[in-house]
Amino acid sequence: MIDDFAKANLHGRLRRDRKALLWKLDGLSEYDARRPLTATGTNLLGLVKHVATVEARYFGEVFDRPSPEPLPRWQDSNGSDLWATEDETRDQIIAFYRRMWEHSDATITALPLDAPGHVPWWPEPYADTNLFAIMVHVLGESIRHAGHADILREGLDGRTGLRAEHENQIDEEARAAYCAKIEQAARSADEAA
Repeated sequence: MIDDFAKANLHGRLRRDRKALLWKLDGLSEYDARRPLTATGTNLLGLVKHVATVEARYFGEVFDRPSPEPLPRWQDSNGSDLWATEDETRDQIIAFYRRMWEHSDATITALPLDAPGHVPWWPEPYADTNLFAIMVHVLGESIRHAGHADILREGLDGRTGLRAEHENQIDEEARAAYCAKIEQAARSADEAA
């Protein structure tokens, strides 16, 4: 009974965070979706591409259910899953992510939580694992990268939130006053130190 609840709960949260990550692309120009927004080159479309690859690997290779689409070998990872080339369209990357959802969902549906898996890129003794641990791991990765997307999107145009239906209109004056209050507290603490 608890296994069914745990599996459904983790799967539901993964589905929610997938949608949130894609929503961060809504309304952005191609440039803003792709451009590097941190010193390490992190960008919104690259986050989507990366999370799609993460799902493909963890819910595919780990359970001997390889992705239906070719992926570079994990040993050859060179960071190319973290950004979109000029030849890759936003629609192609989003469609790839959605296809990887379907593949992941099929694995999650087909296997029990204690189904054994093997992660060859994890060190021993952690490489042998199970579906429950992988679901928690991938959910953590998805949440982490959705959080990155939150910050990046807020920096681009001030939009925040988990979903469009929960988004509040931006009150620039109230936001500026709030940030000024935080800035003053930081300066006061620094002067007191």
